[in-house]
Amino acid sequence: MPFANFKVPEKTLTPKQKEQIVTRTTELYVELYGERARNNTMVLVEEVADGGWGISGNVLTLAMLDEATPTDTHAA
Repeated sequence: MPFANFKVPEKTLTPKQKEQIVTRTTELYVELYGERARNNTMVLVEEVADGGWGISGNVLTLAMLDEATPTDTHAA
């Protein structure tokens, strides 16, 4: 059974975006393994609590990431 596990920061995806992850991942497995994979593919989208993840030995939070995100410089 094909299985994919996505771990994402909590409250960063809408229900529609989670649905897209499930749908597109299933379609990818079908593309790779054929139609027989469709009914057996399991996709799990897990939300990780803020501060419950990190990179390079540093715990990250959404606030920290928001500070590092460049603002849109395009004129309105």
